[in-house]
Amino acid sequence: MSKLPNVTTSIFTVMSKMAAEYNAINLSQGFPNFPVDERLTDILARLSKENVHQYTPMAGYPPLMNKIARLTFDSYKRIINPELELLVTAGATQGIFTTILALVKEKDEVIILDPSYDSYESPVLLCNAKPVRVALNDDYTPNWDRIEKACSAKTKLMIINNPHNPTGKILTENDFIQLKNLLEKYPDITILSDEVYEYITFEEKHISAHTKDFLLDRCVMVSSFGKSFHITGWKIGYTIAPEHLMKEIKKVHQFLVFSVNSISQFAINEYLDIVDVNLLGKFYQEKRDYFQKLLQNSRFELKPCEGTYFQVASYATISNEDDVTFCKNLIIDHGVAAIPISTFYSDHKDQKLIRFCFAKDDFTLESASEKLCQI
Repeated sequence: MSKLPNVTTSIFTVMSKMAAEYNAINLSQGFPNFPVDERLTDILARLSKENVHQYTPMAGYPPLMNKIARLTFDSYKRIINPELELLVTAGATQGIFTTILALVKEKDEVIILDPSYDSYESPVLLCNAKPVRVALNDDYTPNWDRIEKACSAKTKLMIINNPHNPTGKILTENDFIQLKNLLEKYPDITILSDEVYEYITFEEKHISAHTKDFLLDRCVMVSSFGKSFHITGWKIGYTIAPEHLMKEIKKVHQFLVFSVNSISQFAINEYLDIVDVNLLGKFYQEKRDYFQKLLQNSRFELKPCEGTYFQVASYATISNEDDVTFCKNLIIDHGVAAIPISTFYSDHKDQKLIRFCFAKDDFTLESASEKLCQI
């Protein structure tokens, strides 16, 4: 009997496979197609000939952990103890999975805000716990009344994603006020804050959970070097949590992967000395603005994008098809792959919205936009 009977092939795999079959331009999966910084690949090439190929300590390569602690302070003025409050993970998804397995017990409840990343629910189910999916408002702001009504004495974890995938929204100061009020009523709830797009924000910087004193003792932060440095295939991220939570997370981590790929840790440790993460927002804002300009004469209605490298678009004036069918036909008939937003909802709510990834080189964006503007 399957432990995940309702889990099928992910929509990302489906759309990327179709894109390959039909030789379509792939704006579906969230990965960049432009070159990695040569400074990083040069570091990697040199290190490949050095003695960096054996296990690192379970929690991570100590010099890298110290650099992450410094990055956290420089970015958010938060002081962490890297030995006790930090864990290098095999990608952010492993950090999320490990955290949920460590902190959620059978019959616990976990609040997940829809539309949501598909890797949140499965580890909850594997814990024999209950995922409680709560829809955001139609403008993708949190509905705190609805969220509070979904909480109970059984609620042990709430997952927030900021900046938000797939919508590109960022939480406001008022959202954190509402969250603080809710947590005062439910002192047993821990927050899992997925902030993998933390350095990819535009007009406004996102407000990190790192900056909120009321969260520091009851929040697990998940970050991604893969997203920040355009190296998604390296599968390396990190998790920050107070010592009492990190002790439990490390217990699971040591039996899941034990330690993360050594050479990537050594390479990123050196790269952090020369890279400026604060330039990422400007870099991706230029791509967002260019993509939006290319589509301004299309029939798609582009929704606000405050962060991430995703652009949500409505096709309501183009077709009455459901969004999954529309995306499949978009590949077959027009040669562009996107992701249907309904697949991020537990009830597959269809609002005639799709998601494009604009983390692509200009030629790819231009070629895709030319096709999209012909629809």
